[in-house]
Amino acid sequence: MAIHPTTLIDSKAEIDSSVEIGPFCVIGPNVKIGAGSIIKSHVVINGHTTIGCNNEIYQFASVGEANQDKKYKGEPTQLVIGDSNVIRENATIHRGTIQDNGITLVGNHNLFMASTHIGHDCIVGDHNILANFAALAGHVVVGDNVILGGYAGIHQFCQVNSFSMCGMGSMVSKDIPRYVMVSGSPAKAHGMNFEGMRRRGVAAEVIKALRKAYKAIYLKGLTLEAALLELEQGDLSHVPEVAEFILSIRNSKRGIVR
Repeated sequence: MAIHPTTLIDSKAEIDSSVEIGPFCVIGPNVKIGAGSIIKSHVVINGHTTIGCNNEIYQFASVGEANQDKKYKGEPTQLVIGDSNVIRENATIHRGTIQDNGITLVGNHNLFMASTHIGHDCIVGDHNILANFAALAGHVVVGDNVILGGYAGIHQFCQVNSFSMCGMGSMVSKDIPRYVMVSGSPAKAHGMNFEGMRRRGVAAEVIKALRKAYKAIYLKGLTLEAALLELEQGDLSHVPEVAEFILSIRNSKRGIVR
């Protein structure tokens, strides 16, 4: 294990022998770090925190620290991070609260750019990108393949569904349906990421179906319930991607960005 002599590691921490840890880091007693991970320098990892394999954590990041919920009284809540994530400079990821499930979850292959924030009890999927200063309040759920622009802010309890995008500086206080692009303060919908779909090899007929589904929800002047019923009773609902789009709206508890 390559550990710089200036780093402080509690004797109870469980760290794989292949982990590299740079200077002036502090690793707490309930921390577990998997094989192949690299901790650059001046990183603090605290709390009941489990970090998987092949993660990179850059200088001045704070991982697994006590959350910022005033109800938190030091309970042994958790942060669990998967594999192959990149956590850049000054990023903060907080552990959960007992008012929720007591755990903050981060999946695999995510990029959290400099000064991003993952609040308590968030659930973040795989292959997401949070650009500089993007922030998730507590209890936010993020799907897979989501992009949040710089300085974007997501209100607590919101859902940001898979393959959606959020523009720079957007303030999001409602759920973002699957595939939808939003921007502004407050955020408004501005189409779907059809170009991104093409780059991922999504079939032209699927894109055509999603385009029609988007128009039904956002452009036809129908109430949301009427638009959903129109889609559910039509042929478009048999397209799996459209069905997922509809489901992401049906599952919304806060209402959707519209």
